[in-house]
This record gives sequence, C-alpha cells and structure tokens, in this order.
Amino acid sequence: MNATQSSAHRRKFWVVIPAAGVGARMGAAVPKQYLPLGGRTVIEQTLTRICGHPGASGVVVAVAADDSRWESLRAGCRVPILDAEGGSARCHSVLNALDRLAQQAADDQWVLVHDAARPCVRHADVDRLVEQLWDHPVGGLLAVPVRDTMKRADDDGTVCETVERHGLWHALTPQMFRLGPLRQALRAALAAGALVTDEASAMEFVGEMPRLVLGSADNIKITRPEDLALAEFYLREQQEQ
Repeated sequence: MNATQSSAHRRKFWVVIPAAGVGARMGAAVPKQYLPLGGRTVIEQTLTRICGHPGASGVVVAVAADDSRWESLRAGCRVPILDAEGGSARCHSVLNALDRLAQQAADDQWVLVHDAARPCVRHADVDRLVEQLWDHPVGGLLAVPVRDTMKRADDDGTVCETVERHGLWHALTPQMFRLGPLRQALRAALAAGALVTDEASAMEFVGEMPRLVLGSADNIKITRPEDLALAEFYLREQQEQ
C-alpha cells in the first residue's frame, strides 16, 4: 500500500447511490441497475466496488417507491445501508438521499455520490479523489480529458460547428462534496427550476468551482446494451491485474 492509499483509507466518507432510474436507452424489461453482470446485478457489482473501499462508512441508496427488486439485493454489503425514496430526476434522488443522511451525519462530512450503473470504478481512483479533495474548500469529481473531436449538431443531426476540445473533460463519478453545502446547492438549483445533471453542476450553480481529479477511462456508465459486455470485460481485466 502506497502513502496515498494509506492516507485515503484512514479518511471516512459516506456514499450516496441514486438508483431510481429506468434506463430507457437500454431497451430492457427491467431498469439497467438490475440487469445481470458477471453473475450478479449491475447495482450489486457497483455496491461491492464502491462500498468495499476501506474509507466508506455507509451508503444511502435512493430507489423508486415502487421498486420491488432492491430489498432482496441489499444483503451482503459490508457497511450500513440506508434507504431513501427516489425522485423523478437524478437531482431529486440525490437530494432525498442527502436529507436522509442528514438525520445522522454532520454537514461537514464528505459524501461521494456514485452512479448505480458505474460498476468498474477503481479503488485507486477513489483513493486519488479522497486524497486530493480532503482539504479542498469545495470538493470535486473524477473526470477524464476529452480525446475525440467534438461536434455540435442541430436537432436534425446536422453539424453546426466543431467544438475546441482543449480544456474539455468527461465528468465521471464518484463526485465528492460536503453534505451540508451539497444539500444547499441542490435545493437552490431546484428552487430555480434547474434540473442539474450532476452534483458538480449544482455546486457550480451556486458559484462554487469544483476540482477535476483524473480518473480512469474504464469507469464507464452502462447506458446502452453493448456497455454490459464492455463492463464485464473491464471487471474481469481489473481482477487479473
């Protein structure tokens, strides 16, 4: 274990996992977090990975009110699991989870919000995130620089312009912020009618400047059917390293 790992493992944080989406782009009969992956479901793989990190104190999972699958899958997580009711959008689910967490955690505690459909996150990336952000005044997120040429299109799919990729990053998760400020930022964004798509956007909405922390490209989000095979490949490859 190197110095970064040792330091990150001593620092404790909570995990929030929004898992109320239906994954419409998958075209599956069940939400994507419940699809099979490597002999388990996607969300089980994600929980095992992110909550298996030594720094995780517990997890809040936000699921849909009519979710009939989650209860049977919650066993086996090594840390305490709290439930929250999911909302109509990711930001609602995360805020509900933070409200639940606030009943027992202090406003200055760090929270890592992680997608239920990102089962391939590496512990080394979580180590780096925690180590680089622990004393940061705002927080931040894992991300990777954009490598491809970026195009902006109109509604018909016609290219309008080529976007300069210098300085552009793909936002990943986990995203790490303190409980109180993140709750306040999400409330402010929703009150203004802004359905922010990630936690960093909420912090930006209230004028904060999150920090980008370099992550790994194999921390993919399962969005389309072909992503399942790719995620299984990455999980197998990581186990062999």
